[in-house]
Amino acid sequence: MKTTIFNTPLITPALRGLFRFSLRVLGWRVVGQLPDIPKFVIIGAPHTSNWDFVMFLALVFILKAKVRYMGKKELFYWPYGWFFRWCGGVPVDRSKPHGLVEQTVHAIQEADHFQLVITPEGTRSLVGKWKMGFYHIAKQAGIPVSTGFVDSVTKTTGIGPTFTLTDDMEADVEAIKAFFKDKVGINPKKTSELGIDNSD
Repeated sequence: MKTTIFNTPLITPALRGLFRFSLRVLGWRVVGQLPDIPKFVIIGAPHTSNWDFVMFLALVFILKAKVRYMGKKELFYWPYGWFFRWCGGVPVDRSKPHGLVEQTVHAIQEADHFQLVITPEGTRSLVGKWKMGFYHIAKQAGIPVSTGFVDSVTKTTGIGPTFTLTDDMEADVEAIKAFFKDKVGINPKKTSELGIDNSD
């Protein structure tokens, strides 16, 4: 398996211990478990501040996930490309006509194991709708969608239910949204309304 920040000897255990200690001091808990399957999409929400990202990162390390993310190919050029790859990045060419979804699906199909993390809000700013790229990727790749969350009310970060997608997109999305309905990010004012943006 490719070496990333999530499976590097000495460094990964040290970061895992740091996150465990930090969450304990802050009074946060990690709940749930990763699905025991080789490939899945993890959507992370809500994404309202940089601290939400830190909590998600703590979750990834503590549960020993080996997540990947898709990034524009320019990030992976010399001299910093090695760093983004080490952090789990997979380059994609946004200028190609077959698009981000198809390239991501291809990368998933070529791998034996692939835990793809996506934030459907796409930004820390307040947005009215979720972007649906995560759904199209999971559906075309034939893999389920797992739910990673942060909830500042209960001071928990964790993994919720995993959804096997059907041919009824509306019902699938409504079920996923229902799980996140009561989750509140670190900055509650920027929690999205969980609408749908089908532009991607």
